Amino acid sequence: MVEYSISELNKVVRGPKRANYDVNTINSILDDAFLCHVGYVFKNQAIVIPMAYARKDDKLYLHGSLKNRMMLSLLDAGEASISVTHLDGLVLARSAFHHSANYRSVNVFGKVKKVEDPQEKMDALECILNHMVPGHWDNVRQPNEKEFKGTLVLEISIETASAKVRAEGVNDEPSDLDLPIWAGVVPIKQVAFDAISDNDLPKNIEVPKAVLNYVKNNK
Repeated sequence: MVEYSISELNKVVRGPKRANYDVNTINSILDDAFLCHVGYVFKNQAIVIPMAYARKDDKLYLHGSLKNRMMLSLLDAGEASISVTHLDGLVLARSAFHHSANYRSVNVFGKVKKVEDPQEKMDALECILNHMVPGHWDNVRQPNEKEFKGTLVLEISIETASAKVRAEGVNDEPSDLDLPIWAGVVPIKQVAFDAISDNDLPKNIEVPKAVLNYVKNNK
């Protein structure tokens, strides 16, 4: 088992028993989502923005316009902090104090660089789209020259990271266990519904297999 070394930066302080530094576990949590939250500083103001992303090996990729202030701020800082969270359940206890949630979360810390090589940049854009819907890149019109030149792609090297996972039931006080109050867990997951075709599609255009597979695998 390969783990990230624990440092002041990535150490889970609150609830350390739920901490996990295993690289495979962290990658699995990253791969199960396509929306992250990126922290950055703009004119001395801390801001957090949701973004689509993709992972390839030990790299994360983000994309945006050439004038995107978050992307430019990350480039200027040269480093990034990125967070991903899955909500897996509501933990409803007997007491208000012990209500909680089951979740899987990851915090990533790494160096930022602009992807300059055209092929590497196109590969990153393909990776981001396929991370959202696997295999969908082959079904779409790929970026033209104007779109490609107007898109900024950043690579974040995962230098260190940590995960925090809660996957358990209610932890009430022993003195509350006999109270006539319901307690338990409400599992939660993100689901996909059947695809809705655009109204302007020609009648002979069918939903791509990649989209059908995504819906099937996420019902």
